Amino acid sequence: MGSNLYLHFASAAVRRPRLIVPMLGAAWAFRRLDWFRRPPFLPLPSVRYMRWRMETAYGDGGELPPLKDLERFLVWGSRMRRRAREDSRG
Repeated sequence: MGSNLYLHFASAAVRRPRLIVPMLGAAWAFRRLDWFRRPPFLPLPSVRYMRWRMETAYGDGGELPPLKDLERFLVWGSRMRRRAREDSRG
């Protein structure tokens, strides 16, 4: 499931390049805290966490989100992180 999901995300980024920045922001926000200690040494969310996210969203941990859902979530998450930064600055 994990590699399929990450390939699905990469495919979405190729089809809709404007999603690359929000996707990188989401990957950083959901990264494993010890990502630099284990291969593949990339700041990515754990496969277990992503499986849980897919199960809570779609009822199946192996489900791949439709591009429209992925795009909507990434744009929303990007806006929320931006607002949180602005609010923290006062």
